[in-house]
Amino acid sequence: MSVVEVKIINQSVNPLPAYATEGASGMDIRAQLDSPLSLAPLERTLVPTGLFIELPAGYEAQVRPRSGLAIKQGITCLNTPGTIDADYRGEIKIILINLSQDVQVIQPGDRIAQLVIQSVEKCNWIPVEQLEITERNAGGFGHTGKK
Repeated sequence: MSVVEVKIINQSVNPLPAYATEGASGMDIRAQLDSPLSLAPLERTLVPTGLFIELPAGYEAQVRPRSGLAIKQGITCLNTPGTIDADYRGEIKIILINLSQDVQVIQPGDRIAQLVIQSVEKCNWIPVEQLEITERNAGGFGHTGKK
């Protein structure tokens, strides 16, 4: 596994994003709030983190939901995975939605999402008149059946 160095400014009172376990792919990031935030059912909001990063060229950061938050409170991230491009320098903010039937409360410092650093490949389009035929070909959603 390779390790990439990423510059970060932490204007929050929270620790830097960190991997919870040795084998974790994503680093937990925390809410930078002055007071608890209540989310009504189906309400969405933008939660600040106080974090600013400078990714090296050729990398992106992906914002992903935390599974525990989703199953226990019904809170997940919208626009998932959210992409933070290498040339973005603004504050990282997380779009959260409450999919439960109850009001949910996010406390200052709560772990609200995961951040995954990925390398990015660029592509050059090659316009053609025809694509190679495969066994699947144009078979779309559910084309292989239920079993």
